[in-house]
Amino acid sequence: MAFLSASTKALISNSVLFHHQNRSFLPPHQKPTQLSFSSSSTGFGTISIAFERKGRPSLVGTAAVRHLEGSVTRTEGLRFAVVVARFNEIITRPLLEGAVATFKKYSVKEDIDVVWVPGSFEIGIVAERLGKSGKYNAVVCIGAVVRGDTTHYDAVANSAASGVLSAGLKSGVPCVFGVLTCEDMEQAINRAGGKSGNKGAEAALTAIEMASLFEHHLK
Repeated sequence: MAFLSASTKALISNSVLFHHQNRSFLPPHQKPTQLSFSSSSTGFGTISIAFERKGRPSLVGTAAVRHLEGSVTRTEGLRFAVVVARFNEIITRPLLEGAVATFKKYSVKEDIDVVWVPGSFEIGIVAERLGKSGKYNAVVCIGAVVRGDTTHYDAVANSAASGVLSAGLKSGVPCVFGVLTCEDMEQAINRAGGKSGNKGAEAALTAIEMASLFEHHLK
């Protein structure tokens, strides 16, 4: 048997002492685990100690994980409102049409209430009022802000985004941001049914999923 130094003996002694001291923390129904030790000599003055813990490997179980997700096919009884900015109507009307077509495509049976406001700046306050009314499961917010020669674009775009976010937080009803913020009219047209798709349709699909998530999982 290999010679054990004083420090190695102390290590083994402390390990055994720790094991026995912690037996009191085990549940009454569980037996204490056993520790076994083995040592080997790999060269003069070199000792390797192997500790083996016998018994149950762990006292901690793995909790179940649930995944909650909205569905775009469970639309029964869901009601939606759309707030649309009249400014840049050449853009916002195709966005609205895309949203309404998407609601119909995914079998939303209830009537869709459309509320027109002067511009994107006014969307937030109306969305909040609609959300707080208790009539709707989600509100789609549609507008178009196109950059011009002044900083007006930045003020309106930022206010529209924060307004829609605030409306959802204050009302507890999903308010979906469907406001285009584009550098020029070409970009806006491309996103209102052009080669980049229809962002109004995408906003409506998001609203369906969020409404379903709230209705079926987060009530």
